[in-house]
Amino acid sequence: MTPAPTVATDAPALQADVVIIGGGPAGSTAAALLARAGHQVVVLEKDAHPRFHIGESLLPMNMPILEELGVLDQVRAIGVHKAGADFPLPGEAKSHVFRFNRTLTPGPDAAVHVRRDQFDQLLFEHARACGADMHACTRVVHVAFGADGRPERVDAIKADGSTLALRPRYLIDASGRDTVVAAQRRLKRKNPTHQSAALFSHFRGVARQPGIDAGNITIARFEHGWFWLIPLPDDVMSVGAVCLPEYLRQRSADGGRIDNETLLMRTLEANPAVRARMQGAERIAPVHATGNYSYAATRMAGPGWILIGDAYAFVDPIFSSGVFLAMDSARQAAALVDASLRTPAREARLQRAMQARLDRGLRHFTWFIYRFNTPVMQRLFSAPRNDLQLEQAVISMLAGDVFDNAAVRWRLYVFRMIYALNAIAIAPQALRGWRTRRRQARVAFRGDTLHGGNP
Repeated sequence: MTPAPTVATDAPALQADVVIIGGGPAGSTAAALLARAGHQVVVLEKDAHPRFHIGESLLPMNMPILEELGVLDQVRAIGVHKAGADFPLPGEAKSHVFRFNRTLTPGPDAAVHVRRDQFDQLLFEHARACGADMHACTRVVHVAFGADGRPERVDAIKADGSTLALRPRYLIDASGRDTVVAAQRRLKRKNPTHQSAALFSHFRGVARQPGIDAGNITIARFEHGWFWLIPLPDDVMSVGAVCLPEYLRQRSADGGRIDNETLLMRTLEANPAVRARMQGAERIAPVHATGNYSYAATRMAGPGWILIGDAYAFVDPIFSSGVFLAMDSARQAAALVDASLRTPAREARLQRAMQARLDRGLRHFTWFIYRFNTPVMQRLFSAPRNDLQLEQAVISMLAGDVFDNAAVRWRLYVFRMIYALNAIAIAPQALRGWRTRRRQARVAFRGDTLHGGNP
C-alpha cells in the first residue's frame, strides 16, 4: 500500500451525513443501522476484507444485535456454538464450567465463535447492502476540526495513492486500536496498572471438551497471565497467551531473544490442562504478537463526533467482551447520531447518557479482569456458590449483561464485598499477590513506555 501522508490533502471535499472511520464490527454495524435510517453514510476502512484478526469469541448479548441487523442466521452458519466458558482449576486437568443457560434473567443462552476474517467481511458487505458507501484500502490521514470543536473535513488516501476528502455532518471513529481521533486529539491514555501483551496462533487437532461443552471457550490461568482456547470451524482452535510484556522479553541462555513460537509453545506446555489438550496438535498459522492491551480515551464524544468500540477504550480481552462492546456501542451511537442529526439540541444530553452507560459496564468488566489472577479470585472461581444468585450474576456478566440489568449489577457489588472478606481471610497470601501485581504493572508500564509498546 502507498505510504499515507499525515496531513490534509488538497482534494475537494464531498458532503456526507455520516463519515465512519473503520469498517470492522463497530463501523459496519453503525453504518448498516444509519443507512437503513435514511442517512448518507461513508465508511473508510484502511484494510481489505477478508483480513486476519483476533477476538473470535462472541458473547450471548451479541445475538440480539446480530438479529437486529438481520445477519444472525448467516453468522451462526459460519460459527461454532458456544454454550459457556470453562476455567481449568489451578494445577489440574479438570475445569469449572459456567454455562450461559444459567444467567440471572432470561436471555440468549449461547453465543458463537467465528473466524474474524469471515465475520468482519460479512458485516462489511451487509452494511453495503443496506446502502452505506463502503471504501476498503482507504486510510484516514487527517481530521480537521473547526473552532467550535466540530469535525469539518476528513482526508483519506487510497491504495493507489489517490485521495478522498469528505465534509461530514457527523463523524464516528470506529478505527479500533488505531484510535485515529483520540490519538490526533491526544485523548488516549494507557492504563498504568494493567498492561499486557499476547502471543497467539491457530492449531488443528486440539482436543475439545465433551458433549455440549465442545464449543466452550477455555480460559486458563498461569503464573504470568492467562490462556485462551477458542474452538473454530474445521477442527481449528485459536490458542493464545496473554501475559505481562516483560514475560515476552525473555532471553535464552546465550543472551538472545527467545522467538515467539518457542515462547508460546513453552508457555502452553507449562499448564497441565492446556498441555493435555494440545497433545498431537499441529500449528497451521504464524505465531502473532501484540502489545499495549489496555487504554481509554479521556472523552468519548464531542460536538459532531463520537468514539466507539476500541477507538474509545480497550480492556484485556479475557472475557471476550471486545466484539460485543464494539457492536453494542455502535448500536447506541447509531441511535444517538440519528437523533442528533434530526434534533441537534438533544446531542449533548444523549452523549452524556451514552458515556455513563458504557463506562458503567466497562467498570464491571475491568474490576473482574484486574483481579482475575489474584489468589482471592482463584479461590472464588474454583468453588463458586450461588447464594443470593451471585454465581448466576457472574455468568450474566460473562454473557455481557452488565449495562442495563440492575438485578445483575447489585449482585456484582455484593460479590465485591465477598471478595474483600476472602482477601481478609487469606490476608498474607492476598497481600503478597497484590504487591507482586503492583510491581509487575510498574515494570510493564515503564518498559512499554520505553519500548514503544512492542512486546
